[in-house]
Amino acid sequence: MNKDGHVINGLLLGVGLGFILEPSGGTETLRTVAAVTVPVVLGALFPDVDTAFGSHRKTLHNLLTLGVFLAFPFAFDNLHWVWVGVLTHYVLDVVGSKRGIALFYPFPKEYSLPTGVATSSRFANAVTLAVTAVELAVAAGVVWYGPSALATAGAALGL
Repeated sequence: MNKDGHVINGLLLGVGLGFILEPSGGTETLRTVAAVTVPVVLGALFPDVDTAFGSHRKTLHNLLTLGVFLAFPFAFDNLHWVWVGVLTHYVLDVVGSKRGIALFYPFPKEYSLPTGVATSSRFANAVTLAVTAVELAVAAGVVWYGPSALATAGAALGL
């Protein structure tokens, strides 16, 4: 996807996640939306920094980079939502783009799904919106149903 697609994806995800995490619709929802949206958008844009150096869709489009952003909140107690933007950037490039990304860089093989379109396609924004909708549905499922599913599984296992 192109930069516009990643910005749209990040903004919609930030707002959507804010409402998923705090669905009351009041002041606390607006605070949550603001707290989530800025880092998610920054994370959604970060992988494309590799257009200035290295190899685009390789140098910063891989699991090692995602791992660094996943570990960052534990090491420094900040940037708690940036990893979400990085992860969704990857999802959008793998699912929505024909080219894909090199997930295991420095190994050069690029991974993609047949659902992708060219970044210049007139369908690029529609694909971005569809992928974003699926990402938000998955996030809602994890937030709303994940804890009870884990508790049920733990009880069944005697934990």
